[in-house]
Amino acid sequence: MALTESTSISLGSLIKKFLLPCIDGQTYTHDSWPDAKALVIIFMCNHCPYVQALWPRLVKFQAKYGPKGAQLVGINSNDDANYPEDNFENMKKYASERGQNFPYLRDETQETAKAFGAVCTPDIFVYDSQRMLVYHGRFDDNWKDENAVKSRDLQNAVDAVLAGSKPAEGQFPSMGCSIKWRESFGQ
Repeated sequence: MALTESTSISLGSLIKKFLLPCIDGQTYTHDSWPDAKALVIIFMCNHCPYVQALWPRLVKFQAKYGPKGAQLVGINSNDDANYPEDNFENMKKYASERGQNFPYLRDETQETAKAFGAVCTPDIFVYDSQRMLVYHGRFDDNWKDENAVKSRDLQNAVDAVLAGSKPAEGQFPSMGCSIKWRESFGQ
C-alpha cells in the first residue's frame, strides 16, 4: 500500500460536470443536489484501508450534516479489472454492510477523477452552494483512531460553508491509496 497525498488544486473553481451511475440504480450529475448548501465529493473505493477506516465516520458525518444542508457523494474510479474488489457489485455489498447513507457512484471511464484532479482514496472536495471549490483536503488528522483526532478539518470546512463563510486557509492534503488507473488510461 503506497501512501499518496492529494495534489494542490486552486480553490474557487467550479465543480466539474459528471453523469454517473449509483448503486441505488439511479444516475446522478453534478446538479443532482440543488438544495445542498455544501456538496462534499469524496473519491473513495472499497479496498483501501484508509477509506475502510474512515467509512463509519463518513456515515456519521452524513447523518449529522445532511439535515443541516450538507450532502456527501462517494465516487469510485478505481480500475475494477485489476482490482475486482472495487467493482459495482462489491460497491453495493460494501455500502450495504457499512450502512452507507449517501450516494456511491461508479466512474467506470475514470474521466470524472481526471477532471477533478483526484489522485488518492479518499480525496475530498467541498463545494459551496454556488458549486465553487472551497475545500480540498483531509477528513481529519488521524485516519487510524477517531478517538485521537485533534483537528476535524472536513467538519470545520463544512461548518464554515453552512455558516456562509469560507473555510480556513492552510488546508492539509488528504492521504490514502492511489487511485488505481487502467493501463490504457494512465495517470
